[in-house]
Amino acid sequence: MKLQNPKIYEINTRVFFRQLKNNNPSITLSAIPEDYWRNLKNLGIDIIWLMGVWKTVPSAVDKYCYEEGLIKEYAKALPDWRNEDVAGSPYAIDEYRVSEEFGGDDEIKSLKAKLNKMGLKLILDFIPNHFHAETKLLNTNAEIFLETDQESYNNDPHTCFKIENRNKYFVHGRDPFFPAWQDTVQINFFSEHARKYLTDILKSITDLCDGVRCDMAMLPLLNVFQNTWGRILSKHKLPRPKEEFWDIAIKEVKKIIKDFLFIAEVYWNLEEQLQDSGFDFTYDKSLLDIFENGNAESIRNHLLTDEDRQHKTVRFLENHDEKRAVHRFGVDKSMAAAVIINTIPGAKLFYDGQFEGRKVKLPVQLNRAPTEKANVEIQKFYKHLLEITNTKIFKYGEYKLPDTETSWRDNLLYKNILVIEWSYQNEIILIAVNFSQITSSCRVKIDLTSLGKNVSLIDILNNITYERQTDSLLDVGLYIELKPFASHIFKIEGLETQS
Repeated sequence: MKLQNPKIYEINTRVFFRQLKNNNPSITLSAIPEDYWRNLKNLGIDIIWLMGVWKTVPSAVDKYCYEEGLIKEYAKALPDWRNEDVAGSPYAIDEYRVSEEFGGDDEIKSLKAKLNKMGLKLILDFIPNHFHAETKLLNTNAEIFLETDQESYNNDPHTCFKIENRNKYFVHGRDPFFPAWQDTVQINFFSEHARKYLTDILKSITDLCDGVRCDMAMLPLLNVFQNTWGRILSKHKLPRPKEEFWDIAIKEVKKIIKDFLFIAEVYWNLEEQLQDSGFDFTYDKSLLDIFENGNAESIRNHLLTDEDRQHKTVRFLENHDEKRAVHRFGVDKSMAAAVIINTIPGAKLFYDGQFEGRKVKLPVQLNRAPTEKANVEIQKFYKHLLEITNTKIFKYGEYKLPDTETSWRDNLLYKNILVIEWSYQNEIILIAVNFSQITSSCRVKIDLTSLGKNVSLIDILNNITYERQTDSLLDVGLYIELKPFASHIFKIEGLETQS
């Protein structure tokens, strides 16, 4: 059964597991108390994402993880950091086997079985663009990597590297807009060997998880890959494949498990292309940027695109790559954004610590996080909000964005308020969020005459009830006034129905 508007909870596995072992040195992943997962399930979480479980190359940490820039990041996030806190990037992997640190593949299988029994799905990382620069695959499957020559190495030793004791040169993985990642080696997506190898990996890990979050999923796209590596591809006369890697790989995996989830981390307006390639969900980084720099009107315009596309997006305020929401937005604005995220279509992604209002963004190379006192206001808010949205109307309901109108002549503050409406069977919910720094008001015309002459608007977020006549709500409109970054979530009921 296809998930509708699922909620995803990301866990930094290294940090999480180290905390568990501090309290119980013998604990295993499958032995994590069921109550922990049950609490997440009760909050409406559908999918657990264990980030960073694959086998890396610990022996190479000293070589790659003590650059000046990284050391500054470590000190900023964890002032008392020590060498044993540095585990290396979980996105520079040796092979797709679960690290023995977490008990290997068998432990993940046991955990998956436990989660599935509780109605939760498990997703893991898939890093298509690269492996660790010292992966054993350079000895066993070197043909899958993008090879170069000594001349290129001499001209650009930051991007290219030589295999020690061998007359072989390869390139580090990279995003075309940034320098190469020194601890990685680039996959060659013009190679049929590489494409088949990665497809076979995806098939093999269907036993371990219910889906994959694909890191930088746009980098394997043929145009992106060619634009990034065009000089090397041209020099070595590597022919361009006819089909996109994802078109083939996703189709092959879904032959095995139809509902296996593919989630793409993607940017550069390539979301629709990856959805068309078969991805179930794609990142919506644009919405996060609008939250930071935009207003209610720009949020609304972003949400007015094709509804089917909207249902295939992943909304988030934070994850391991982004600043913490409270740090980025402040408490009030982060809560307003959270109301919006939770009451629009699409998957919702939460990061471990978000519900407690943590502020520190931890570099992925570290396996220990600083101790932060929970923000009680944020905790209470998220618990209440997630309970409200853990209902059928937000899973299966019909969604629309009603127009807002001025509350009085020449008052333009109505543009500061985003209004969202959901309906399901006989239930109606109306959400209003003032996404601005000033008290604002608006009117919203809504037809509720089917509920009778009078209705109750029960603000289930703030525990306040209002009574209104339905004819005035249709003719004049519902008057809404909200303080800066405040929200209403109205459950609307006919008064005659209540009696």
